[in-house]
Amino acid sequence: MSGTTGKRPGRRGIRAAGAVLLVAALALTGCSAGASDTGDASKADGGEAAAADRGAAKEAGGGQSDAKSSRREPPKLTGVHIIRTATLTVQVKDVPQALDKARTAAEDAGGMVGDETTDRDGRGHERSRVVLRVPQERYEQVLGDLAGTGRLIERNKKAQDVTDQVVDVDSRVKSQRASAARVRELMDKATKLSDVVALEGELSTRESDLEALLAQQASLKDRTSLTTITLSLTETPVNPAGHKDEDPGFTDAVAGGWGAFVTMLRWVAVAVGAVLPFAVVGGLLIFVWLRLLRPRLPRRTTAAAQPLTTALGPLPAHPSAGERGEDE
Repeated sequence: MSGTTGKRPGRRGIRAAGAVLLVAALALTGCSAGASDTGDASKADGGEAAAADRGAAKEAGGGQSDAKSSRREPPKLTGVHIIRTATLTVQVKDVPQALDKARTAAEDAGGMVGDETTDRDGRGHERSRVVLRVPQERYEQVLGDLAGTGRLIERNKKAQDVTDQVVDVDSRVKSQRASAARVRELMDKATKLSDVVALEGELSTRESDLEALLAQQASLKDRTSLTTITLSLTETPVNPAGHKDEDPGFTDAVAGGWGAFVTMLRWVAVAVGAVLPFAVVGGLLIFVWLRLLRPRLPRRTTAAAQPLTTALGPLPAHPSAGERGEDE
């Protein structure tokens, strides 16, 4: 009995301990669940806030990128070599001032001023022609600046793609350099004088070809990196103050008539000048005939006048001046 009674309290204690542990476990589970719910909620709120912040930042960044992209120039083609040339004719009020602006625009763009010519036309208006070299990336900007200096009369733009030519010349330069290097190696290994002389001649030929290719390469690089703009500036005719196009009046008619009269005199003078040599020659011929040749010609003797006869007989002859004197 005693052993039996001793085992029962032990089982009850175990059960009580198990119940306590179960309650504690449930309590811990609830706490952890509450903490997890709270953490999840905070995480969710934080995630939503972070997502909202990211969305706002993305929108702001997108707006900035759109603004930047709108300000940015169009993307440039890489690996493409183009020679650009342009010709501009602009009419300005002050040619020297416009020429100074053109020089300044080219120098500010990192370019340079080439050939320059200034003269005057038949009416006394000043005109200038200048060649400008500007970098490719500032080509359009400089064209706009030059066209804005006055009234644009004419503009021609040309673009020549020389990519294939540039690639071909670069490849030939590399091959020629390698060929010259191989000849130098052979010269270092040559032992006979005849071989050295032959290799020197071959090396000289290949180096000459290499120099020609390098000059062509430099020319292509210069023409593709710098554009050529030819600017022609002409002076705008200035009308007198208050001058208006009106119908012609009396003074205009007199001026026009005087101009026509002067023009007629000019043409008459031209005609006289054209006829004068022939008139001089003709006058000399007539003078020679009358003064020198005609007096030397023999004169014809005139036969004595025969009396006229009629049916009644011959008519008496008219007495001469001498006979009349004697009769008197």
